[in-house]
Parts: sequence; structure tokens; C-alpha cells
Amino acid sequence: MEILRTENLVKTYGKGENAFNALDGVSMSVEQGEFVAIVGQSGSGKSTLMHLLGGVDRPTSGRIFIDNNEINAMNNDKLAIFRRRQIGIVYQFYNLIPILTAEENITLPIELDGKTVDKDRLEDVMTKLGIADKRHNLPNQLSGGQQQRVSIARAIINNPAILLADEPTGNLDSKATDDIVSILKMTNKTYHQTILMITHNLEIAKEADRVIRIRDGKIVEEV
Repeated sequence: MEILRTENLVKTYGKGENAFNALDGVSMSVEQGEFVAIVGQSGSGKSTLMHLLGGVDRPTSGRIFIDNNEINAMNNDKLAIFRRRQIGIVYQFYNLIPILTAEENITLPIELDGKTVDKDRLEDVMTKLGIADKRHNLPNQLSGGQQQRVSIARAIINNPAILLADEPTGNLDSKATDDIVSILKMTNKTYHQTILMITHNLEIAKEADRVIRIRDGKIVEEV
């Protein structure tokens, strides 16, 4: 079943002679449960694409459907709610709140949504990600790899339609990188979590089910 579709996405910055298409007619489709890597050199448009898919920015033209919802047609309030419930995002630098414990960081999206935390789901996710014994630690008491595990747990705790991982290993050493890639693969297989991962590391990209290569704002290859 298709979980994500883009139709002729264009993102233009500047006007007139200074206009620049960061994305230039990107159309793609992702099936539910797929693990897709998006690769490209700096300036290729891959980060712009991630921002549009995450609802952080809006396209100049084109359409984005996530779980049959056209997110670019939503107003800001509806989009904010949809993002919180249906789009998980993992960043390179973790983006954890320093005064909250690991568990509090993970459950924050649920509490912001006014919902009750599913303790069984929380325990299952923290155990599978190997951070159950770190639940009371603050971010500065965790290694980089552990902080990224907390970030992944926070992103998937709501069982979102898609998980967007923006260079999730870019700030980690080789051992922690291998661990995080294994965890992403585990969440994909165990929870059937759809994942789109941006990476400049081709070896990491090969771990995905499919690789989409972007150059000059266009998709140039899919393997």
C-alpha cells in the first residue's frame, strides 16, 4: 500500500534573475513498510525534499500525500497536528530537551497531544532500542549513540505513518553509526515502520530497501 506520494514537487528560492529551483519536478512513491535512502551531494536538494516531506516547509508547486492526506493543502494548525501524530523526525544532532530525562523526551509528543502514554508501548520501544536502563538520565549523561536512540524512540512512539531520518549518523563514530543503522533496520522490520533516510554515506544507503539519488533538484536514479 502506498504511504507517501509526491507529484511534481518544485521549491524555488529567490525571484527573477536570482530564482533557483532547489527541487525541480520531483515525483516519487513509497510503499508502507519500505526503508528508502535518499542520497546526493551537498546542494542536491535532498534536505529541501526532507523539509517538505516533514511539513517544515511548503513547496512552491506540486503536491505531497502522506497516508492519503495532502499535507501541503492543510492550514498551519492542521499541519502541526498531523506532523505531531503522523510524521516522526530524527535529526543529526538529536534535538533533545536538556532538562528532560530520556523517558520524558520520548513521551513529550504524546503529552503535547493531550494523550495518555501507552506504558506497554513505551517499555517495548525503550527495551528494543536498548535504553530502558537510561530512562532517568538527562541527555548530557548519555553518549551520542544513546541520545540518538532516544531521538528515534521519540520519533516512533506515536507509531507515525513515516519516519524521516536526516543524516542520523552524521554526528557519530563508526561503532555508534553501525548501532543506529541496525536500530533503524530493526524498527523497520519489527514495527513495519516506513523510513526515509537522508545520508551522504553510500555504505549506509545500501542497507535500505531502495536508494533514490538526487542531483540538481531532480531524481536521477532509483535502485
